[in-house]
Formats: sequence, C-alpha cells, structure tokens
Amino acid sequence: MERNNILSADLSRVETPCFIVDKTLIEKNLRKLKEVKDATGCKILLAQKAFSMYSFYPLISSYLDGTCSSSPHEAELAFEYFGKEVHAFAAGYSVADIDELCKFADHIVFNSFAQLERFKDRIKNCGRKIDLAVRINPEHSEGAVEIYDPCQKNSRLGITLSNFREEFLPEIKGIHFHTLCEQNAEPLVRTLEAVEEKFGRYFSRLDYVNFGGGHHITKDGYNSDLLISTINRFKEKYGVQVYLEPGEAVALNAGYLIAEVLDIIKNGMDIAILDTSACAHMPDVIEMPYRPFIINSGEAGEKKFTYRLGGMSCLAGDTIGDYSFDKELSVGDRLIFTDMAHYSMVKTNTFNGLKLPSIGIMDENKNIEILRRFGYNDFKNRLS
Repeated sequence: MERNNILSADLSRVETPCFIVDKTLIEKNLRKLKEVKDATGCKILLAQKAFSMYSFYPLISSYLDGTCSSSPHEAELAFEYFGKEVHAFAAGYSVADIDELCKFADHIVFNSFAQLERFKDRIKNCGRKIDLAVRINPEHSEGAVEIYDPCQKNSRLGITLSNFREEFLPEIKGIHFHTLCEQNAEPLVRTLEAVEEKFGRYFSRLDYVNFGGGHHITKDGYNSDLLISTINRFKEKYGVQVYLEPGEAVALNAGYLIAEVLDIIKNGMDIAILDTSACAHMPDVIEMPYRPFIINSGEAGEKKFTYRLGGMSCLAGDTIGDYSFDKELSVGDRLIFTDMAHYSMVKTNTFNGLKLPSIGIMDENKNIEILRRFGYNDFKNRLS
C-alpha cells in the first residue's frame, strides 16, 4: 500500500516524535482535485484549518486556486506563501481582526448580517478590493459526530432561513455553506436539496456559491462522477461560480507520525509508553474519537502480542488505543502512525511542556529532510 512508502526510507536518523509528509502522495491528491476542477470549472481552495504546512504551498498553489482561512494569522500565512485567492471566515470578528484581514484577504465571509452591517463600510474604505459573503445554515445535518456537525440544533454557525435578510444581497458576492465531514458526494447531494429549497431563489443574484469542505474527494471509492455532475448542474442552473474548500482531501493518507517506545509496563495487560501523546500531538484521537492506523499492526488480539499504547503526559486518559503486533515490542522500537498530515499537525499543543514533533518532508526518492525542530523556546514563548 502507498501508505507503506515510508518503510523504504531511512528512519534511523529521524529523532522522534516527528511528522513526515510524503510529497508524492500530496501531489497524487492534488492531481485528483485538479481532475474535478478541469471537469467542472469549479475553484478549489485549501482549507488551512486542516493543513497549514506552508512548505507545500508553492506545490499546492500550482494546482489549486487559493486558500480559506479561519483567522487573520491563517490569512497572513496564505498571503505570504500561497499567492492566490485568500478567503476568510470566522464565527465572529473584532475590529482588530477586520483591520488585519483587510491587509490579506480577498473575500471575507460573515456569520451574521449584524457583523456584515457593522464592518462593510470599514472594509470598503480599506484601500483594497475585498468581496463580501455570508455563511448560511441549511439546517440539514449530515455529520455523524455532533461536535463536528455545523448544523446541529442551536448551532452558532451560519444564517438560518428565518434570519436571512434579502435587503443585504446587493452587498454580497457569495454564499457559503458547510455540512460535511470526511464524506462522499451523496451527502452533498442531499445537502444541496435542502440548500436549494431554502435559499435557491437568491443564487442567481450572486457571483459564487461555496460548497464548503468535508469532501473526501481523494479517498478511494469517492464518487467523483456524482460530484462533477452535481457541480455542473448547479452552475448551469444558477449561472454562478462554485467553490469547494477541502482540507483533509489535500493531505489525506500523505503523512506519518514516527514515535518511539520508551517503556513497557504491566497492569492487567501489556502497556507501551511512547514518546508521543494523544492529547498533545494527535488530540483528535481523544476528541473525535478515532483510532489511528499503525503500519504492521492489527486490532487487539488479531496478532500475537497486544499492547495498550499510552502517551507520556500526565493525563490519565492519554491513551492512543489497543494494538497487536507479530513481535513483542521493545524499548527503542519505532511505530509509524499513518494519515497524520491533516488536523494532527495543526492541533498540536505543549501540554506538560512536551516537545512538539519535528516536521519533515519525504521526497520521491524516499529522502527525508527535517524542516523544523521545536524546543524549549516554543513552549516558553506561549507563556509569560
């Protein structure tokens, strides 16, 4: 399997923990996204909230049309390194946020008409051309996990139909919606039915509609034909540009986290303590929750030797999961967690003062270059 590419690399000199991203797999994903662009004329943005490894921005920008940012810092990063359209959305903006975004963003999306009304003149007078848009809430849920469902009951995200103010349409160029989380095209089709029923009468007065993120376009088995036909139908019906803003699809299955076994203890079962941490280095393991795959591992009991893998923090629940292996684990063994490029890297933290994982790139010849190492000052500079 392609996720085993890392086994051909020399990991002996890689200090752990370390994120390594496979350039060839990133580019494979980008080619799939470009196929959708070429077949529909849609525009695709990188969702930086999922993948902000700016060392890859020159490569990604050669395939995609820009970025979407969730903060002024992400917008500045995109402006500095990506060089194409910069879209911004947040649930709320301060005056300082707007003033910063006016330096970097090309599109600012508002979560309410009250915020649009408050800031529209400030943006118009900032000296740069910036298009305004709003996010709608179609009140249609597709998310399986409530914490990731932007259309859950009483959601703070997006303008519902009852709160939509038609008089503001001349002020905006686009509408944005988002319901998906790592899903296929069928949930998008169902979402669009709800979106068109509630808001479709406004679309022909816009320049674009943004279908949001969560599209698992680069996952094996994704129904690209359905996505393409859906986009083309929508564009033809309403005469608008369509945007997609995937994050995980750009980096899906392209990254690894290399960790080392520090100790083996027994307490009802064998427990391996690693030099990484679920809560500090891959928090979605706890938040989502999910069980990351480890190369050459199996489910508990599937292979001969089963271990509970624990992080090195003091959090009692810092547990990655139960895994089995063909051979007994020993101190110094390396474990390779897969699909660790999106969300893991951007959500790391320094709880307990733990060192952040280094970041490296693996090229097409399996050579690894470490781009960033972290130390004490990265911990200290977040505090006072």
